[in-house]
Amino acid sequence: MARSRAALRALLSAVLVLPVAACGVAGGGDSPGSPAVAAPVPGFPYTVTNCGVTTTFQAPPERAVAMNQHATEVLLALGLRDRMVGTAYLDDAVLPRFQDAYSGVKVLAEKYPSKEVLLAADPDYVYGGYASAFDQGAGRDRGGLEERGIRTRLNVEYCTEGPVGLEQLRTEIGEVARTFGVPERGERLVREQERRIDAVRERLKGVARPSVFVYDSGDASAFTAGGAGIGHRIVSLAGGENVFADVDKAFGDVSWEQVIARRPEVIVIFDYGGTSVEAKKRRLLGDPALADVPAVRNRRFAVLPLSSAVLGVRVADAVESLARQLHPGAV
Repeated sequence: MARSRAALRALLSAVLVLPVAACGVAGGGDSPGSPAVAAPVPGFPYTVTNCGVTTTFQAPPERAVAMNQHATEVLLALGLRDRMVGTAYLDDAVLPRFQDAYSGVKVLAEKYPSKEVLLAADPDYVYGGYASAFDQGAGRDRGGLEERGIRTRLNVEYCTEGPVGLEQLRTEIGEVARTFGVPERGERLVREQERRIDAVRERLKGVARPSVFVYDSGDASAFTAGGAGIGHRIVSLAGGENVFADVDKAFGDVSWEQVIARRPEVIVIFDYGGTSVEAKKRRLLGDPALADVPAVRNRRFAVLPLSSAVLGVRVADAVESLARQLHPGAV
């Protein structure tokens, strides 16, 4: 009886092995016992240099964490919700068109996650919108993450030498899309942004361009949009002239005496954080030193969410919105 059971087990083992061997032959003739070889991914390996860091991807990332609004929305706009294992530090609600997809993404932290929380998400890719996303003191620096096998990307607005404009928008969206193996989605997204911006440009041909002071924040001094960031380019595309275009930074501090001397006709307020737009207006309207500034005297204010004034998928939204506020009769 024991001999019969042993014979039956041997027969069953042989039957179970046959399909495995047959699969090996069908898949390309690997000899029995040889290690499985992963099929090459079309379009890979892909090498990209981003803000001084060169990375080679053998395949698209599968477990991405996006930190900051614009990084999160770029991934969602590219249809990469299924590759996202976390998000963090949004200044505003995501755009309505992304809300359904975003609702399924785990929020790791209200602001930036600790190193431990970030690593616990087990990402293979971390995408930061601002340089602060990769703070070394917090243990999130790009070098340290790369040593752990976690690939990284920083939005190019924060490492571009010179002005940031639509060329950098194309680079940002295009390289992210290429990294995830969906370059055609990136191209469609960029073309749609460019189409909408070109339509605004066409409508604004020949209009007078008011001088604009961007008020981000500040009391003793004013924190404003300089000439090196996409915020400056948005003002220009919307038909305005940034009075602090000569500040060679994306953002910088200027004195109120400079604001008074440059006499802006419109003040664009960036809306975010704990200080409301109305509180910022009260600060500007209540300062006697600013009373003769044309924008203050005539109460000419425009408003943009800060999340729209950074290099991401809201650039066309920002240009359209600001153009309507600066030129209500033309757009």
